[in-house]
Order: sequence, then C-alpha cells, then structure tokens
Amino acid sequence: MSTTVGILGGGQLARMLALAGAPLGLRFLVLDSAPDACAGQFVPQLIADYRDRNALAEFAARVDVATFDFENVPADSAEWLAERIPVFPAPRALALAQDRLAEKRLFDTLGVPVAAYAEVADRASLRAAVARIGLPAVLKTRRLGYDGKGQYRLRSESDIEPAWHALGGHEHGLVLEAWVPFEREFSVLAAREAGGGFVAWPLTENRHVDGILATSLAPAVLPAAVTATAFDHARRLADALDYVGVFALELFLVDGVVLANEMAPRVHNSGHWTIEAAECSQFQNHLRAILGLPLGSTRPIGCAAMLNWIGTLPASEPILAEPGGHWHDYGKSPRPGRKVGHATIRADHPEPLAAALRRIGQALDRQTQVEPLVQGLLGDHRSD
Repeated sequence: MSTTVGILGGGQLARMLALAGAPLGLRFLVLDSAPDACAGQFVPQLIADYRDRNALAEFAARVDVATFDFENVPADSAEWLAERIPVFPAPRALALAQDRLAEKRLFDTLGVPVAAYAEVADRASLRAAVARIGLPAVLKTRRLGYDGKGQYRLRSESDIEPAWHALGGHEHGLVLEAWVPFEREFSVLAAREAGGGFVAWPLTENRHVDGILATSLAPAVLPAAVTATAFDHARRLADALDYVGVFALELFLVDGVVLANEMAPRVHNSGHWTIEAAECSQFQNHLRAILGLPLGSTRPIGCAAMLNWIGTLPASEPILAEPGGHWHDYGKSPRPGRKVGHATIRADHPEPLAAALRRIGQALDRQTQVEPLVQGLLGDHRSD
C-alpha cells in the first residue's frame, strides 16, 4: 500500500515535494487555508485553518507522516499532530525558526557567530539597543517575518521613532540586529536522517532584492576554509535539534568571517537548482529523510544558476531555447512581491553558463538580474 505524506502548507514548495515524490510511488495530502493553493492543483487538499482541530484530525487520519512547506505553520498545531503521527522535522525546530531571538540564542550556544543583536520590548529598550549596537541596524519582528517583511532599517537616530511606530505594536516582540556589510551571502542546504546521517549540497551563493531571493548560483566558489566552516555550522545545528529532513542555513561572509543569518526548517528557495543540477534534489532527499529511506547523493551536475520570477512571469521561450534551460511555473496568479515561478539554467562549465545567462538577460530585458551571476561565474573573486 502506498505511503501518504501530509504537508502543512500548499505552496510551491509543497507542489515540488509532491512532484519529487511521484517517482517514489508516494501519495500526498496538503492542508492549506487558501482555496487556490498551488499544490492543490496536483494533489488532494484540505481547505482549513491550521488551528482547526477537526481538520487536523482528518489530516492525521489520512496520512502516514507529516511535514510542512513554510515556517509560519503554528508550532502548536505541529505539536498536536506529533502526538498522533510522525512529524518531521520535529515541532521544536519549527518553533525555534519562528522566533528570531530564540534562534540567535541557539546559535550563540552552539558557537555559531551572528551579528550583534538585542531584544527590544519598548521604546526605552530600543534606544538602549541602538546605543549598544550602533547604527545602521535593522529592527525586526521576532515572529512572522519572511521575504523582507516585518523589518525596518535604521540609518540614523531620526529613524528610531518611525521604526517603533511601524513595528512597536507587534504582539510577539522585536529584536534589533546590527547591519551586516557582507561581501557575499550564501546558504548551506543539508539533509539529516533520524540516525544522524548528514549530507550537504555544495554551497549556494544568493542575491536578494528588496528582501526576496532574486538569484542563486551553485556551486558557489568560496575559500576552502569558508566552506568547511559553513558545513560545520550546519552540522552542529542539525545535531543539536536532532533534525530530520532538509533545511537551509543562510550565511554572510564578512571580512573572512562566516556569520549566521537564519535557519529555514524546510526545503528552500535557494536549493531549487538541485532539481536539475544535482544527483538527488533537495525535495526528494527531504522525503527520503522523513520516510527513513537512504539519502541520495548531493553531487552537483556541472554548474547552475536559478532566476526567481517575482510578481509576474516573463516569456518562457528564451529559457526553453537554451539546452540547459528549465522552466517552473507555480500556477499562481500574478501579484507584486509574490514568487510565481523560477528558471534554472545548467551547463557543464562556467563559461557556457555565463553565455546562456547573457542571452537570456538580453532577450528578457533582465540584464540587471543576470549580470551579477555572470560576474560570479567569470569574475575575479572566483578561486580554488
């Protein structure tokens, strides 16, 4: 009898999990409050609030194991499910990733460096935090922030009151973080199984625009010491949480020091390139991990660039005209700031990949998006 995987959240990550699970003979059920959740175009969906216990009970009765596709699923709903069916990763990891302050404190405990930060409870503590950390800095909500949401950048003392006015009423509290003048931003995508087995894909270099991931390049070419440190940080974090599944650890490189930004306890946007450019994708390895199956190889197949489509989809033809071009339409309606699809372009070597990206950039009038990737492939900072 086929195994049914339940996914809390029916967005594009759930959709890609289901597509990756089809060759394994898996069935899926998603629970999402949105009637038009894009994963529901392919797999059965329960339309309900994540806190609806009757819906959760039905969900639990119809699946063998559960996971989630975004970190704002209520942790108490995941905990309730975990008393009835296996839930991976464990609700503890979900709860931790939902609280920026708790996450940074765990990083401190594990000896994973982070930018200076301070808890903010009121105006007085905000001013005290600014005096201690300095400016520029970023005021963030402790919870419910992603893709640049729930943040306010403070450049000078005159920004303190507007920042407090914008975010001070947030019920879960705030945290002030020092602004990080990073040289590179990159991520570790890794998978851990219940027995402790751990694999990681090559590092991915990322570029964000307005807080939303715009492009990824893999494998990122970074000094061997940076790569080793990044993998060590990810392994310590996974072991400390007894993590099961795929996760992403977002990192900054600042003056040769690797700083942790945040963890995502799920498959991640910066790992989309693994679908076409790795032996085993992040999506299938997540399913393998939560089902107790052997983890697949994370070996890259050449090199790849991922272009995120935000708001609206461009024409697909310039991507599909490339031998290594792969198109992903999430089946979402257009909306400003919404991730509606992506493309991955793969090649055996950096030079032909750079050439393909330049052709795509010119055809779609997206030179601004692709040129940093080209420079990453051919620029002076690349080294062995």
